[in-house]
Amino acid sequence: MRALAGTDPERFIADFFTSFNRELLDTDDDPAAIVDRYHTPDIVQVADGHRMDRDTLIAHTRPVRKNRPEGRVDVHDAIADGDRIAARYTLHVRRRGKELRIEVCFFGRFADDGRMRAAHMLTRTVPADRGEPA
Repeated sequence: MRALAGTDPERFIADFFTSFNRELLDTDDDPAAIVDRYHTPDIVQVADGHRMDRDTLIAHTRPVRKNRPEGRVDVHDAIADGDRIAARYTLHVRRRGKELRIEVCFFGRFADDGRMRAAHMLTRTVPADRGEPA
């Protein structure tokens, strides 16, 4: 895990989500161990009003592993200030033959070692055949 300090915030957030998902989908490692490598024990994520702590996040990995989606992250904007990152990115996901594009506004805090401490995300699913966001 790479620390945020001194790192380009666009590259940091893209690498964070890409490597987390790669480990989750491409290894047989225990999901709790993967979550712990990328998140602090007191992690709280709020996505579209739904709160997830560590245990909920681990439980959330089960359907992800079962469905085995393919995807990539395109970061459009990201700024960092100390341990905080604000980013706007698009998740391109292919799951069970269906293509999804999910636009995300992300506000997060990271520990010195690069693990996520907290995050708030607002998402919007966009039909895959629409043009790229501005």
